[in-house]
Amino acid sequence: MKRIIMLITLVFMVKAAAQHPGFRPLRYDDDLSAIKSDTASGWYDKMKYLGNDNLYLSMGGELRLQYIYTVNNKWGDEPDATDGYLLNRNLFHADVHAHRFRAFAQLQSSLSAGLTDASPVDDNTVDIHQAFIDAALLSHEKASLILRAGRQELMYGSQRLIGVREGPNSRIAMDGAKLFYKQDRLQTDLFYTHPVANKMGAFNDVFNDKAKLWASYTVINMNGFFNNIDLYYLGLYKREAHYDTASGTEMRHSIGSRFWKNKGKWKYDIEGLYQFGSLSNLDISAWTISSNINYKAEGLLFKPVFGLKTEAISGDSSNTDHKLQTFNPLYPRGAYFGLVALIGPANLFDIHPSVDLELSDKWEFGSDLDIFWRWSVNDGIYAPNMQLLYAGTGTAERFIGTQLSANIEYTPDPFLNFTLESAWFNAGSFLEKSGTGKDYFYAAVTGRIRF
Repeated sequence: MKRIIMLITLVFMVKAAAQHPGFRPLRYDDDLSAIKSDTASGWYDKMKYLGNDNLYLSMGGELRLQYIYTVNNKWGDEPDATDGYLLNRNLFHADVHAHRFRAFAQLQSSLSAGLTDASPVDDNTVDIHQAFIDAALLSHEKASLILRAGRQELMYGSQRLIGVREGPNSRIAMDGAKLFYKQDRLQTDLFYTHPVANKMGAFNDVFNDKAKLWASYTVINMNGFFNNIDLYYLGLYKREAHYDTASGTEMRHSIGSRFWKNKGKWKYDIEGLYQFGSLSNLDISAWTISSNINYKAEGLLFKPVFGLKTEAISGDSSNTDHKLQTFNPLYPRGAYFGLVALIGPANLFDIHPSVDLELSDKWEFGSDLDIFWRWSVNDGIYAPNMQLLYAGTGTAERFIGTQLSANIEYTPDPFLNFTLESAWFNAGSFLEKSGTGKDYFYAAVTGRIRF
């Protein structure tokens, strides 16, 4: 209750003092242009922009409080918290700009209450989530070249492969260096990083030498048939990786492309990639193809957005052919298929229709149906972090189940957001053969304030 009272108090304080938010999913990308041009600055504006164009300090953060209630966790094979559980995530950052240099630091505190057997992703008392320095090697009106070094969040494309893990309680960051070049219609990033492994406790998320992620990622903005194109290469090293049919040291390379459009009545996101490399003495040969198409019927009541998403994701076809065909999604967003983070994107085929309604300028409603099958009957199904949930041996059943979800979202202003969401997963024949196979229910209430 104290946390709720503090949250409400902070909401009214910020709303009374602030008029120009420019929040972005990556907070180091926040847009401060409106605050910079405001001549009547209040205390909030001064916190967001203290100084001048050559030297200034900006501060901000986010508080998220979430109550979750489940029935039949992991389809009845793991216990539920009797009265649900509470998650609390707090982020605070400071951003200093000095001519061609920049320093950004962010603390993260992720706390849980009532959750049995909490993981470091659920409960991490406090740690340095980001701490990096930028140096502008080239700064021009039409082009820029920036070198970034330190602990940083990375987000690319639709977060199918590299995201910040927004859904779970702790977001993920990377230790390393990134060089990024921007001009009018082109951005190219090169980076070499070590993904941070969260640990319970305070200030103990140390450098992780057990995993590496490196990449070249280019985004081309166009006005032709394809509005935007992403072209990328991603490299992954894991000292120890585990799959249903094999384990060992993993060296995996991913080459892919994405064609997308995010403006207008019609929006689309089509992506395909191929993976190769090695896992111990096995050759990797994996792939995925996805399509996400949306249409907004602006002339209808509540301006509904109709969506259809489909994905085919490879799984291992045999444990005797000296190959591994299981796709590895690398570091994707947490709740990959809808609201609930039950299944990860490996060895799957799914069909995912959805409808979103704009009830008013502050209220939105969304619903979706996701139907899952195994791609290969020789491979199991995995969690979003690629932990094996159920092995593929013992049954030839493909059908995993059907997930029906709905959410209603209230956003009174850019600083404050409330969400009520629920999902029901009807267990299919594969889950019934592999485990208890009970239907799963999930409900959550989330309040968030950004400042």
